[in-house]
Amino acid sequence: MRIYHFLKITLAFLFISNVTYATILFYPIKKDTITAPNQVIYLLFHSETKNKFAIAITPPVIKATGNQIYCPGSSIKIVENITIANDPIEPSTDAIYIQISSGYVNGQDQLSFSDAYNITSSWDFTTGKLKLYSPTGIKVAYTDFVNAIKEVEFSNSSASPSGIRNFSITIGQANYLPRNKHFYEYIYNPGISWTEAKLATETKIYYGLKGYLATLTAADEAQLAGAQAAGNGWIGGSDTETEGVWKWATGPETGMVMSYTNWNAGEPNNSNGNEHYAHVKAPGVSGIPGSWNDLQLNGDSTGDYQSKGYIVEYGGMVPNDVENLQISASTTIIIPQITSTTPASRCDSGTVTLQATASNGSVNWYGAASGGTSLTTGNTYTTPLLTATTTYYVDAGCTTSRTAVTATIYTIPTIIATNSPVSRCGAGTVTLEAIASTGNINWYSSLTGSTIIGTGTSLTLPNVTQNTTFYGEAINNGCTNGNRISVEVNVYTPPVVMDQELTLCKSSTLTLDAQIPNMTYLWSTGETTQKIVVSTPGTYTINVTSPAPENCTSTKKITVIELNTPEIDRIDVNKSTVVIYLKQEEVYFEYSVDGINYQSSNVFFNVPSGLQTAYVREINYCGYDAENFIVLIIPKFFTPNNDTYNDFWEVKGLINYPEAEVTIFDRYGKMITQLNASKLTWDGTLNKNLLPASDYWYILKIDNTKPEVRGHFSLKR
Repeated sequence: MRIYHFLKITLAFLFISNVTYATILFYPIKKDTITAPNQVIYLLFHSETKNKFAIAITPPVIKATGNQIYCPGSSIKIVENITIANDPIEPSTDAIYIQISSGYVNGQDQLSFSDAYNITSSWDFTTGKLKLYSPTGIKVAYTDFVNAIKEVEFSNSSASPSGIRNFSITIGQANYLPRNKHFYEYIYNPGISWTEAKLATETKIYYGLKGYLATLTAADEAQLAGAQAAGNGWIGGSDTETEGVWKWATGPETGMVMSYTNWNAGEPNNSNGNEHYAHVKAPGVSGIPGSWNDLQLNGDSTGDYQSKGYIVEYGGMVPNDVENLQISASTTIIIPQITSTTPASRCDSGTVTLQATASNGSVNWYGAASGGTSLTTGNTYTTPLLTATTTYYVDAGCTTSRTAVTATIYTIPTIIATNSPVSRCGAGTVTLEAIASTGNINWYSSLTGSTIIGTGTSLTLPNVTQNTTFYGEAINNGCTNGNRISVEVNVYTPPVVMDQELTLCKSSTLTLDAQIPNMTYLWSTGETTQKIVVSTPGTYTINVTSPAPENCTSTKKITVIELNTPEIDRIDVNKSTVVIYLKQEEVYFEYSVDGINYQSSNVFFNVPSGLQTAYVREINYCGYDAENFIVLIIPKFFTPNNDTYNDFWEVKGLINYPEAEVTIFDRYGKMITQLNASKLTWDGTLNKNLLPASDYWYILKIDNTKPEVRGHFSLKR
């Protein structure tokens, strides 16, 4: 409805005095000056008599009914009935607006109208508003709008919509919230400051309701006046009084702390230190649609944070000021939904109680996914006696959208087979096995204990050391007959064997022995006796298996080492020190120079002078070698005093060297005597005369191939 307009009416439609045919000029007083919300005052001017008349026209009264159930995949008319009672002076208007005022889901919800009754429509998905209007600009009678509104339909594109939708039907363009009966209007005014917007709203009147900068104190208000508004703009919040304490500074909530807020993520942040005024964010800015930012008084000069206008709220400035104003009506549709189901189960046949809840309305129970009649109504349903799992279905009033709820019957299981007894040789891993008629197996270590040691048709125990009995119980989703079946584990001791290392003499044989009688034997040679004879070195194994029922096998390893035979290469004699060298030395060879006492070292000290024999043998007597050698020891002194002890000076072993010769001199170089193989000793005389005690010198010549040996010795008397 325009604020100023011109109408020509005839007196036939007016009950005014006796005016008959004169033309009346019909001027309404500016709407913004009206204080009574239920009337519009018009000034009438009689063109002939020049008389003026003031009359009051009551705004149209819209009443609608419709509290309906909406089922997914369908469309539904938004009203069941609607009336528009209007003053006969103004029986028509240019547009009516229908908006999804709460619960609107952008992208899913839609209002539609097939043009008729000289009325066309346009749908604004941003605001969730359908405009019905005259395509020609000529006003359309309210009666036609009534017929058109009855044809408006709601639909939702989602397969599973939910919630409640409120529809506001209003003559004015402002958004209407049925809950509080307030009106919200977005005013486009780029660059306006917060204080300028506040003053501008306070001058506005909407059908007698005084305006103010919007105070959005609940989610449905924030949705309708923010996310569903035509653009970004100021609202009435500020923290200018105390930094960080946001209060409403306009309307009937002036001075109240903003208990409900709808700030965008990270807001309010007072980023420049001067952001003290609340503002609905611009469409397209990241974050929650219709959420709020804090801005400085004038906003930014350009961009997303420049204010593009402000949001006016009408209603609440005067107590009950909205109660008698009925230029809007509202209807509701409820999208019923099963919000939860509780399936149930039992062991074996019987009755089962199922549960379900709905967002609205009653829960209806059915025995089929579609069709059929309802079994019962309510949040619970107790089935008849069931012998098998059965699925039932529920809906909340929409028979095309049913939810399955299953009553499960679990069969009580039994154990039909086990692998008892389980045997193993020695301590170690054991696997228990059992087969259930259905379900699974719980395992226990005792017949009555409650501690479960494992679950499954097989159970592997890592370290069983002795004979033990375990128990399996069949279970099917908690159902059991309580009967535990034993599975015995027998742990047998395997034959005790010890590996050996034996020596084999060359060109001989060796008997290998398992050393445990009354067993079953299998040698690596293929032989099956306790003992075998071998003639070659190598590694031999034998599996020794105990008699049934143990049947435990132990494997013994015998390593046969063939020993070399010792062979003397040479013998080095240095005075009384003798070293025996072999052609190939082995750790298992022993050495001796007397044939009695053997040692592991090949070096001998203080070996007596004379003809000696070197011996080498293998410690296990597998072989030996021997070789003679001569030790020549030249005495340092002798005492020829006829006491039978050391009466002669003799180089023992000289007899073994036929070409050897020893020449003895006195201290003055005079030759005293010569010793050789035929004369081996000297008695300390010369020509049978005793020579005095003194040092005497000698020259020993073995043969022409060896150097002379010179030295001296003492004659003591």
